[in-house]
Amino acid sequence: MNPRRLFFLLSFLPQVLFAQTGGKDIVKRMYERYHGKWQAGLTFVQTTEQYRNDSLKKTAIWHEAALFPDKLRIDMGAIADQNAIIFRNDSLYNFRKGKLLMAGEYDDDLSFLLGGLYFYPLDTALEKFGKYGYDLSKSCTGTWQGRPVLIIGAASTDEHVTQLWVDQKNLYAVRMIKYNGNSKEEGRFDDHIQIGHGWSETKCTFYRNDKLTQTEYYKDCKPAPDLDLRLFDPASFGKVYWFKE
Repeated sequence: MNPRRLFFLLSFLPQVLFAQTGGKDIVKRMYERYHGKWQAGLTFVQTTEQYRNDSLKKTAIWHEAALFPDKLRIDMGAIADQNAIIFRNDSLYNFRKGKLLMAGEYDDDLSFLLGGLYFYPLDTALEKFGKYGYDLSKSCTGTWQGRPVLIIGAASTDEHVTQLWVDQKNLYAVRMIKYNGNSKEEGRFDDHIQIGHGWSETKCTFYRNDKLTQTEYYKDCKPAPDLDLRLFDPASFGKVYWFKE
């Protein structure tokens, strides 16, 4: 066989194998790489830019604390403002000026995709992918920002279905696309840094129906496995913080 042709076939073979194995096997590879190794907790300061009709409308500083798999707190503005959102288990609590404005059911799929999945049993993680609309029988390969990616949930990059794009080398999420009827949501996760044996994106960009809605920039990303659980307890809101002004 022509050596050049042999090289081409060998270089193409891994992509063919990934496409044949399906999304379930990609999830298993991610899980085997990071289960028991991903940072259990994380804190960071976020600069948030909010857009409307592709125009910047507001910039704010948020403080965020995450405790995987299912706890996230976002404090918007200064401590004195008493504005925050708490995601806990399958619920959301929205505080404004220290008062509970709204509470209800909310399943935080984004925290799951960006690290939470490694803290569940594998069978549970696979079930959650299905619950969030990913067809784990489908997968394909592609390129994102010059790097090869594995795509969970789609048989081709042109298919309009819910899908997760994963960096082929490091197996972290770089792009999420969700379809719900005529609505399309997209999240892009960039500028990853390694924290312990896991990773954290430091830039996130979100679109709705292909229009920019929000850009987030993280700084001071720190592992925080021992966060006070009262941070995520609505009954304790206003009593304990992890950051100072």
